[in-house]
Parts: sequence; structure tokens; C-alpha cells
Amino acid sequence: MKVCVMGGAGYIGSHAVLELLKHGNEVVVIDNLSTGNEKNILEGSEFYIGDITVKEDLVNIFKKECSEKTFDVIMHFAGKLVVPESVTNPLAYYFNNVEGVRIMLEVMTEFNVKNVVFSSTAAVYGVPSKEVCEEDDYLIPINPYGETKLACEKLLKWVAEAHNLNYGIFRYFNVAGADESLKVGYNYDKEVITHLIPIVAEVALGIRDKLKIYGDDYNTSDGTCIRDYLHVSDLARAHILGAKYLIENNKSFTINLGSNNGFSVKQIVEETNKIKKIDYVIEPRREGDPDKLIASNKKAKEIIDWKPKYTLEDIITSEIRYRQIFRKKQM
Repeated sequence: MKVCVMGGAGYIGSHAVLELLKHGNEVVVIDNLSTGNEKNILEGSEFYIGDITVKEDLVNIFKKECSEKTFDVIMHFAGKLVVPESVTNPLAYYFNNVEGVRIMLEVMTEFNVKNVVFSSTAAVYGVPSKEVCEEDDYLIPINPYGETKLACEKLLKWVAEAHNLNYGIFRYFNVAGADESLKVGYNYDKEVITHLIPIVAEVALGIRDKLKIYGDDYNTSDGTCIRDYLHVSDLARAHILGAKYLIENNKSFTINLGSNNGFSVKQIVEETNKIKKIDYVIEPRREGDPDKLIASNKKAKEIIDWKPKYTLEDIITSEIRYRQIFRKKQM
């Protein structure tokens, strides 16, 4: 496949690039490096600095890359994704996430690119009415981030119908860990860390003193919230399987990616303690946190033959190892 990866210097995008290169695909990366990192640009890929919201950038790159052979598929990872930031700066999120996708689709139609894999989010479900999210559940986002991703999903469907495109939409919750090679990972220098496992890694490495657990009186086996966590390499693998499905079947899909089980906060602490004992403190509950929130992976198994390979131990261990390397490079 010849694949264009939008946001390919970011955390998830760079892992998709790595997975694509492992399997001998031709890869072109476009990233404006606003949150992406030059350290994540991999040898073997063709890299262009470009902004998805600037049509001229994309047109110039597509003119060069599609002159002899057009892209088989586009992978989109170029979205803004920090929920609190989306609440304080919704205009930036609508511009980057929605306008960026609109421009990308416009350029795709002009250059006759027929397939796109879109990285969405389980935030489109809002606060689900049941513990296990399924693809046909109500979509009621509760923040601008989720709203922009839902707007993109709808835009993809309408444009696909009008221009005979195929789309693959993946919705997922929390992603963590790093590739086994440790060539790429979550580089924190351009973002405020809000996800649990990266925070746990910082506690294990002594960057933070303690982990704050928000509530231990939920209706779960140990009283702490249960959430879905995926290893980033499992997520990258799903995107390659999704791209192949679009090309081979000429048919669109919307799929959740999840563990189907989830892990509690205390389970994550216990798993981390096997590597390095960490301290934690119980804080009051945060408003709006449900007891359990996980994604069904039934449809992923049926359509693209995907299920997670990596364990919680793999996720946490690789996260800590990569964070150690990244700190050394900063020193």
C-alpha cells in the first residue's frame, strides 16, 4: 500500500507509521509538528511539514506524491485531543479537527484518493447509558472535543456518499505504552499529561510523588473506576487491518477498539507495583465519572479480525521504559 499518514509524527501516528514500514508499505508523513515530534519521524518514510488546515500545503504534497501513483489510503491522526483544552478553546478545536478534515476530504476528491481511516474517539458517546459501549449506542458528546470528532464522522459519511469514497472510523478510549523497539513513544514535552498510565509511569520514575485516585467508593470490585486501556501498537495494527479492509472490500465501517473488559485504577497500581512500588492518595470523586466505561470489541473481531495482543503489564512496562529513555535524551 501507498499510505499518507496525517499527523504521523505524533504519538499514535508514529506507531502506525512504524507498523506500516514493518510490513513493507510506502509511507508519506504529513505533520505540522505543533504537537508531533521530530524524534518520531522514522527512517524509511517520506516526511513533509504541512498543516491539514492549509489546503495549499496538502495540494502541493499531493501533486508531488500522486503524480505517478496516488495514495491507496489516508490515515488521519491530525486531531487536537485534550478534553479540558477543548472546553476552554473550542474555536481552535473546531477549526483544526473539523475544518482540517473538510480540507483533507476536498483534496482527496481532487486527487481521486478513495480510502480514509479516521482516528475518532469514544468521547462521541458522552456519558454512556450502559457500561460497555457498542457502535449503535446513542452519540451525545459532553465536550467540544467529542463534538468535533462526531462532526467529522458525519462529514466523512456524507462526503463518502457524494464522492464514492470508503471510510473506516475507529472509536477508542485510553491509549498507552510504546512499541517494543522503543523507537517511538509518548513525548510529553508539548502536552499536559492527563492520562492515567503516563501519570503512573511518572510516579514510578519519581517525577511525581504520588498518584491521585479520584474516589474509591464506586460500584466495582475494588471501589475504583474501571476504564478501557489499549497498547498503542495494538491500535496501530488495527489501523493497518482497517486500511486493508477498505481496499479489498470497497466498503466503509465504524468500529470500537477496546479490551472488552477494562481495568480498575487499583489494578493498574497493583500491576505497576510489580515493577516499582508507587504511593497513592485517595481524593474526592470527580463529577461525571461513571463506575465503568469500556468498549465492546465484538465488531472489530468480526470485521477486521482484530483483538488486543498486549497485556496491561506490557502497556505499563513499555510506558515506563520509554519514559526513562525520553528523560535521558532531554538531559
